[in-house]
Amino acid sequence: MDSVAHTVKGQAEQAHRSRWMDHLARAGLVAYGVVHLLVAWLAVQLAFGNGGREASSGGAFHELASHPFGRFALWVLAVGLVLLVAWRLLDAVLGDDDSNDGSDDAKGWGKRAAAAGKAALYAALAFSAFKTAIGAGGGKGKSMTATVMNWPGGQWLVVLAGMAVIGYGAYLVHRGWSDKFLEHLDQEGRVGDTGKVYRWFGKVGHIAKGVSTGIVGILVAHAGWTHQGKKDQGLGDALSTVLEQPFGPWLLCVIAAGIACYGLFCFARARHLDR
Repeated sequence: MDSVAHTVKGQAEQAHRSRWMDHLARAGLVAYGVVHLLVAWLAVQLAFGNGGREASSGGAFHELASHPFGRFALWVLAVGLVLLVAWRLLDAVLGDDDSNDGSDDAKGWGKRAAAAGKAALYAALAFSAFKTAIGAGGGKGKSMTATVMNWPGGQWLVVLAGMAVIGYGAYLVHRGWSDKFLEHLDQEGRVGDTGKVYRWFGKVGHIAKGVSTGIVGILVAHAGWTHQGKKDQGLGDALSTVLEQPFGPWLLCVIAAGIACYGLFCFARARHLDR
């Protein structure tokens, strides 16, 4: 039994380090970048009062499906997101290539936990894309926030979830401000004029995504604190909240540009992937 488990683990590690996994990760990153560009486009439309769709990943999927050949493109996008899930699950189980040295230190386990969280995020996006592709994304049920609010201690769970989202937003802002995201690019992607462009895409993109994520967290925490959990709070609600502020349309355009930069950085990361 131990020999079988050892063989399976060895095959998984070999697949994880293979050139094919690089290609799959690149395809997934391109799909993730496309999602961000679509969300940015919907946010700009919302800013100028032409928002027929919510500026969120769900709205982006519905917008894509409404165009000729859009459903086919949506299937391709969903498959790309599934590839991201596979990559991150292997990272969570085996560790990334930098830390896969047999050590079980806190940093290594932290990276595994982060990879598992990203896999869950990509899986949710892929599920939403598949649902939209087959035309099953229109039903309205009880929101997850409302469901959790009815659990014992549910109000505090929602507040804690909101605080966790705020923390993740702050983490993205920190990575953008400190240029930590550059570790995802190989040496060629960090140097020269092209490297400077990638740096700005990554910096602006991470900060903008962090700010919008932080607003989502504030809305979720506020919903829990005030017992107003009838609907889930997401990116679309966060961007609508920005629109309601003084100079809201211009602020929303700035955030949309930042989200687009994050999408472009995903393309740069796909081209200069360093796992």
